[in-house]
Amino acid sequence: MKRLAAVVTLASLAAVTACSGGGTTNQSGSGGGGGLFTTIDVNRPGIDANAPANPYNPKGNSFLGYNAMKLAWVKNHLTDPNQFYPGIAESWEIAPDNSSITIKLHPDNKWSDGKPVTAEDVKLSIGIAYTQGSTAFAITPGAAGAAADVEVVDAQTVKVTQDMDNPSAKFARGVLDTFVAPAHVWNSVLPADFWDKLKASRGTGADAEKAREEITALGEKIIAFAPPKDTSAGPFILERVNPGEALLVKNKNFYNAAKVAPDQVKFLNYTGNEQIWNYLISGKLDHAGFTAAPADVMNRIKQAPGSNIIKGFSPVAVGLAFNQTKKPYDNVHVRKGLAYLINREEVVKVASPEGGTAAVTTSGIHQKPAQEWLGAELNSLEPYAFDVAKAEAEFKEAGLQKKDGKWALADGKPWKVTMTAPAGFSDWISAQENIKGQLTKNGVDAEVVTVADYPLYLEELAAGKYDAGFWLLALGPAPYDIFQRFFGASNGWTNVAGKIKHSPAGKAGNWMGSAEEIDIEGVGKVNPGELTGKLNAASADEAKPIMLQLAKAANQDLPAIQLWDYVNTQFTNTSRFSGFPEQESDLLRLPAGVWMQLGMVKKAP
Repeated sequence: MKRLAAVVTLASLAAVTACSGGGTTNQSGSGGGGGLFTTIDVNRPGIDANAPANPYNPKGNSFLGYNAMKLAWVKNHLTDPNQFYPGIAESWEIAPDNSSITIKLHPDNKWSDGKPVTAEDVKLSIGIAYTQGSTAFAITPGAAGAAADVEVVDAQTVKVTQDMDNPSAKFARGVLDTFVAPAHVWNSVLPADFWDKLKASRGTGADAEKAREEITALGEKIIAFAPPKDTSAGPFILERVNPGEALLVKNKNFYNAAKVAPDQVKFLNYTGNEQIWNYLISGKLDHAGFTAAPADVMNRIKQAPGSNIIKGFSPVAVGLAFNQTKKPYDNVHVRKGLAYLINREEVVKVASPEGGTAAVTTSGIHQKPAQEWLGAELNSLEPYAFDVAKAEAEFKEAGLQKKDGKWALADGKPWKVTMTAPAGFSDWISAQENIKGQLTKNGVDAEVVTVADYPLYLEELAAGKYDAGFWLLALGPAPYDIFQRFFGASNGWTNVAGKIKHSPAGKAGNWMGSAEEIDIEGVGKVNPGELTGKLNAASADEAKPIMLQLAKAANQDLPAIQLWDYVNTQFTNTSRFSGFPEQESDLLRLPAGVWMQLGMVKKAP
């Protein structure tokens, strides 16, 4: 879903190429003969040559799936958050009641310096995860899905137990989605009494609070830690880095090294979408994740020799969300009227033709898992198909006035729909400009305002500064996560130690401002935040009826208008390598380094 500013010129591309420096000879002599695989880190623009090989550092030269390893790799499943591919862990067993997970490591896996990967490495890494606020390893009292105990069973086995006072259905996911660092390199980052501090932090009172503060303070030390050299248990090791590129070479000690085809991997620097487009058009990249591109650029990418595009499910949608503390968006009929005036097919055609599909309706769930969760009931939801007459009826129901062909507020004052987007999010801005045109054509004045960047956008959105803005929805596969986007903290409901607390609109981060109760047609009055909270520990069968009620609440109350569901679009080039994942593969949201770990990606014949 990368949407960086398209500001890099061909001249800049030439400059980056010129400063990439040096050849690509495998100085480590790690064998293979599969050649050089060239890619980008689509989640992180820019290469900082001075950053450490540290997976916890936001600018670190640690590349997920290549030299940065997790216990396991999450499968892109429609509805189950607890399915994985092996990583550092070879296998795992989740207790039937979800109270624990027992992890077995690959018995033959070694770090790149030859030392074995052991359970002590995993325990240290879990300790580090506590300092970073990881989901399963949170130190917040009563946190859902938090680990209660970490036990080294033997040199290759670790057992992690969940605190069952406030269990989470995705506890196993939180554990297995953990970076693993070598204890013999990283053991200095945690104090000798760390586990005693952790035990103390789970209590109450001043001593417990002090222990939590000390653990949190360790986070900065860990982010700044600079290992003397990259020590990896993944398929590659960082060889060198400069402002133009990072070069990784094959790790001969990786447990599945014989099936890893490339000898080397080069990550190219980039600062914007246009630079990635030029890489793809010129055939420089063997792989790149999704990058938003207009239709003419996409056609040029497709014409590059060997160009290959793979598409699959992406559990993300985007919607136009409303701040209901601002009039007239507190009136559901206004929100419904706007929904009827927006032709979603037209919006996605302009904004994300290769990376999205128009939402069939507003359910809060991506269309594909919605079919699994809701079945035939999905068709019973109001589709909000483009309909000017229905929009006018809704606006009149809200008391809006139409003067000289333009809609005004109920008191006759002018009304302008102001939509905000972060600069550089090219698809979002294009979508909002298209919506502006559609609304204006039908008598609703509208404008698009951009802010400097995404962090500022999120900060000001949460502070309630915007009337309307784009909001990511449907973040699956876990049901609780999906509906957190509609009925979570941003709409007033927080989960504290398993108890749902509601804050009024404009308070404690509640910028959406929906009513605490919604009277759903055919269901009755429900508290959607409390229903969402129940999803946290619900089984799949228990979740289905709750998901249906929440989908109906989202569809009827419209805290946001669901516009399009994302499609995971991956760019590959088959000129030098083959064996990439197939269309709709559940591997597509994982880095190509994971594909290589599993024996995929071979030198082209």
